[in-house]
Amino acid sequence: MVAVSARSWRPYAAPAAFLAAVTLAVVCVRVFWPHHHAAPRIEHARKQHPKAEHGARYYRVRAGDTLARIAARTKTPVARLQRLNPRVQPTALFIGQRLRLR
Repeated sequence: MVAVSARSWRPYAAPAAFLAAVTLAVVCVRVFWPHHHAAPRIEHARKQHPKAEHGARYYRVRAGDTLARIAARTKTPVARLQRLNPRVQPTALFIGQRLRLR
């Protein structure tokens, strides 16, 4: 059996304290950073895109978005979102996916 001396934890104390401080700082930044209350990201169609209709608007799906939440943020009825995006499944939205608004 190997005896563990009382000094064996000391080489790990400084890195452990550093990691704890960095973790605490990251948690504080994530909690207090205003990332949840940002305005919805609405993109206007670029003229270089050959299939884009004049005045078309798009929304880029973010984490936690649902079709109902997107409809509320963009003031577009859910039925219209489904009609404009027939291939989109309301229960399977992907982060970064573009949804047509008009």
